[in-house]
Amino acid sequence: MTSVLNEKYFHDEQAAFEALEAIMWSGGKPEACPHCGVVGKARRLAPQRTKPSKKHPNGKPVYGLWKCYACRQQFTVRKGTVFEESHLELNLWFQAAFLMCSSKKGVSANQLHRTLGCTLKTAWFVAHRLREAMAEGNLNPFGSGGTPVEADETYIGRWRRKGEKERAFQHKMKVLTLIDRETKQARSVVMGHINAISVGRVVAQNVAREARLMTDQSPVYNDIGQELASHETVNHSKDEYVRGDAYTNNAEGFFSVFKKGMRGVYQHCDKKHLHRYLAEFDFRYNHRVALGVNDTMRAAAALKGAAGKRLTYRDSSV
Repeated sequence: MTSVLNEKYFHDEQAAFEALEAIMWSGGKPEACPHCGVVGKARRLAPQRTKPSKKHPNGKPVYGLWKCYACRQQFTVRKGTVFEESHLELNLWFQAAFLMCSSKKGVSANQLHRTLGCTLKTAWFVAHRLREAMAEGNLNPFGSGGTPVEADETYIGRWRRKGEKERAFQHKMKVLTLIDRETKQARSVVMGHINAISVGRVVAQNVAREARLMTDQSPVYNDIGQELASHETVNHSKDEYVRGDAYTNNAEGFFSVFKKGMRGVYQHCDKKHLHRYLAEFDFRYNHRVALGVNDTMRAAAALKGAAGKRLTYRDSSV
């Protein structure tokens, strides 16, 4: 069996450009110029070199150049994606995407820094850009065919310190996850508060009225449950985890992987970045092996998701 890491696009930047063009563009050619939007006027240019510098005495090779003969502008497949204006070689982007997509619990910025041979700051930014590419933004309601939808919440972060009067969970970040059993897809949301109003709003926006809602005994789902086709619960406090097809085991399994990754791999996450980490775990869950998606296909889907998205370092830091 040959390792997928032997693929040329992991080691050669020109091959990486050709591979990304095949992923992003139908037939490997741009349909329209990203500058002027004119169709069919772009032609590939021969590889060029930048001006000589101390780091590159003979100039740095520039691959993947195209020129639009309508507006006379040059561009590459990076234009209009999270890879735009990145100084990191494109084959290293492929390596980072494959590592993040093939690791069930994620890859830390420190690990990317050591593996790619780039600075820690670059590795951190690359990881956040790839998480942005993984954010799918699917707004189709779950349970639209009257199928079961699991809903569960979890808390992640530090425990209450000695002397603090507030309840322990108030110091933790709050996450609500929905699982559509029919499509086997997950959708997670960072919550400011876990109460009937905030939970009801999220469920109403993401779950069809004809869906069957499956939750634990938490009372925050009672109000929104009355607006759906049915609301079935299991009482975990009485060791009831399955009753017929009423259970939240899929959501709990998702949280198990998510928490192991956040505690064991990433270890610390600021709340302002949590939505991107959730997008990463949602993406891997929605493109898992059980659905017929292997590591290479998953990485290609993540790279394809980079189209039309930008994330600057300033934006990723606030």
